[in-house]
Amino acid sequence: GLALLLPPVTLAALVDSWLREDCPGLNYAALVSGAGPSQAALWAKSPGVLAGQPFFDAIFTQLNCQVSWFLPEGSKLVPVARVAEVRGPAHRLLLGERVALNTLARCSGIASAAAAAVEAARGAGWTGHVAGTRKTTPGFRLVEKYGLLVGGAASHRYDLGGLVMVKDNHVVAAGGVEKAVRAARQAADFALKVEVECSSLQEAVQAAEAGADLVLLDNFKPEELHPTATVLKAQFPSVAVEASGGITLDNLPQFCGPHIDVISMGMLTQAAPALDFSLKLFAKEAAPVPKIHWS
Repeated sequence: GLALLLPPVTLAALVDSWLREDCPGLNYAALVSGAGPSQAALWAKSPGVLAGQPFFDAIFTQLNCQVSWFLPEGSKLVPVARVAEVRGPAHRLLLGERVALNTLARCSGIASAAAAAVEAARGAGWTGHVAGTRKTTPGFRLVEKYGLLVGGAASHRYDLGGLVMVKDNHVVAAGGVEKAVRAARQAADFALKVEVECSSLQEAVQAAEAGADLVLLDNFKPEELHPTATVLKAQFPSVAVEASGGITLDNLPQFCGPHIDVISMGMLTQAAPALDFSLKLFAKEAAPVPKIHWS
């Protein structure tokens, strides 16, 4: 059901921009392939979580091709897996091939990293929210935020309008934590929450006293994070606490604790490796299984 989140007009505009980027002029290779009816098999050649079907579909729909999926969105991939088939004119299949594979590989990589992070958090007995950040690729945010959701993580705010986030530079520009939070509260009115990035317990208390809904404890080491969160929650039990900065899949369990509500991880979108997919044309009789090249 997550595909329902994607605005059709926005999705179509994204696909159009991706295809124009890859082929803004003459497509000489189309004269090689021709326009005869063809079919291609989509193969997953690395393990992970399948994500990005709506984008893959939209790319080939715009090229008058049809996609049939053999696995649902969010499936755990065990290579080599035949994931889908695409049918249409040969030159159109090949025109969409690289754009579709890039999008699916990137989205699936992010979903896989998100799923691994959620699994690590649950394995530590923590039930809070694992979330992404706004550290996304320009022009590709919709895909990356969607991938987080497929992997079971929270997307966090989608853009600047989703939450009033008071960062360290806002505090400097406003002349202090209290002034910054008051201005944010006035701007947010009743419709938005206010979150304040803090680098010390003192700043966190000031932010909570000024009316922050969430406090972001940024770049705290685990041994500093948990005592700070404990004190803050004791004074302001309704204020949510988010931990962020330097958190990886390896050290994530160290940041999980009873007074931490959200753990946000920029690496989920910045450092997640793409999954390996290939799209191979085949004769109607059989679809050959591609080889995996292990590094």
